[in-house]
Parts: sequence; structure tokens; C-alpha cells
Amino acid sequence: MRLRCAVLDDYQSVATTAADWSPVADDVDVVSFAGHFATEDELAGALAGFDIVVTLRERVAFPARLIERLPRLRLLIASGMRNSVIDYAAAERHGVTVCGTAGTSTPPVELTWALLLALARGIVPEANALRSGGPWQSTVGADLAGRRLGLLGLGKIGSRVARVGLAFGMDVVAWSENLTRERAEEAGAVLAPSLEELLATSDFVSVHLVLSDRTRGLLGAGELGLMRAGSYLINTSRAAIVDQDALLDVLGRGAIAGAGLDVFDTEPLPADHPMRTAPRLLATPHLGYVSQSNYATYYRHAVEGIRAFLDGAPVRLLG
Repeated sequence: MRLRCAVLDDYQSVATTAADWSPVADDVDVVSFAGHFATEDELAGALAGFDIVVTLRERVAFPARLIERLPRLRLLIASGMRNSVIDYAAAERHGVTVCGTAGTSTPPVELTWALLLALARGIVPEANALRSGGPWQSTVGADLAGRRLGLLGLGKIGSRVARVGLAFGMDVVAWSENLTRERAEEAGAVLAPSLEELLATSDFVSVHLVLSDRTRGLLGAGELGLMRAGSYLINTSRAAIVDQDALLDVLGRGAIAGAGLDVFDTEPLPADHPMRTAPRLLATPHLGYVSQSNYATYYRHAVEGIRAFLDGAPVRLLG
């Protein structure tokens, strides 16, 4: 009996061409969904007839109540080797094997700098003005050399962002609850004495923390209020680390110069969401890990994961 595999959130319709699916072609029918299912009911209905689901990163949650509604599901493959929105205990109870894939942190590092540079030099408004016959130059770009880059988190992504900052001649400082002076120095950064000091003295603040109970809501109204009027905030990590209403408020009042966001509380953003029209905001639709190399790896490993599962020897198990 042939199995059915659903690939979720294939927005660019590249899942079946980014990798070679022939190793499972004799056993599995693959269906990719280019649109996002907005509700759990829609998702449960769409996936009811599938034995295998491939999902990207943490775009779609698989809580216990959803897994219970998918009695046919036997294999769930999520890109990456960490996923906080899958209920692993529920998956185990219902006989669902959960596997991951490899990936690289290079794309979100690059996107962080794309957002930061675009904000600093007014790339979007200047490019739009040029194309539409608007004013020839209307902004004065912010310099990077000699300015302070404050990093919240100095893991795989944050440490690489730090090295780029150093290449631009920036003064790099970093903070997280468990960051040591030695670890900061290894990445070429200086350990900030406190979160508050980092926010108050940095010209650019970039978030690279893992979402947890300790980091959820870390940057609220009080913390954002410490930032300089000419400073910028970049968040390519997790939306819930920054209080979205508080951020909209400081952007609306011009209390900071701007923000670059790639992550949001609700994704995809509703058409009428205030983040779509907020002033001083450069927003991208969660492109952090969306790159040719990452997609090739994700889907190649998804195929490998399916083949290994069919052969009775699952690989890259999560849980």
C-alpha cells in the first residue's frame, strides 16, 4: 500500500524540485501545500489522509490535540534539529516517529545584516523613491564604523553576527543570562554588565536568543524605553522575545529610529495587522532560514528520513 506525504507551507512551490524524491517514489505519493492553513481545524482536515508530514522549522505547531486528530499519521519530519512546537510525548503515545534534518545558521546571519544595513542606509525608501520618481536622496545614512552593536545572545548565530560587526569596525557588546566574559571575548565581543546597559548604550540591538520562559517578553515597554532615540532594533530570532505592542508604540512615537523584523506573533501576518503598516519598520515574511542551500538540505534530508523510516531504521530522531 502506497503512503501519502504532505509537505506544508511550500510557499515557493519548490519542495519537490529542491531535492531528488526518487528514492521514495515507488512507495510514497507526495503532495505539497503552497498555502498556509490558518486554523487547526483546516490543518486537521487537510492532513487527515496522510501518513507522513514534512513541516518547515516551527511554522506549524503540532500540539497533542492536533496529533490526536490525525490517526493515520506515522512520521513527522521537521526541518532543523530543534522544534519547540511539537508535543513529543503525544507523538510517542500515538505512535508517531518525529525526525529532523540538518541545516546551517548562515542564512539568518546574512538576513540579520541585510535588515540592519537596509535600515541604516535607508535602502527601501530611497529605492522606492528612485523607481517612483520621488526625491533624489531624502535620507542621511547611519554609519556602522565606530558605532556600538549590542547582541542579545551569542550562540551560533549571534557569534557570527558579531564577527561581521567587527569587520565593519563596530564596537560589539553582548549579553545573555548565562554569557561569560570568556565566551564573549572568544567571539570578539565585550560582555555587557547588564541588559539595561546594553540597551541604553547600543546604536544597533540585534536579538539572537532562544525562546524560553526566561526570554519570553524580555524586551517590554520598559526595556525598549531605554534605547536611544537614534538606535535600531533587529529581531530575526523569535517574535515573543519582544513585546509587539510595546514595539509598535515606540516606532509610532519615533522613540527609536527603526526596527527590522523577520518574525511575528502570528504568521502569516493578517492583511490588517499593524505590523504591515507601522512607521520606521522594515519587515520581511520570516525569511531567516529560507535559502537555496538550506532548502536543498531540508528536503534532501526529508527524503532520507522517509526512506530510513520505511526501511525500519529512522534517522535524526527528535524528542
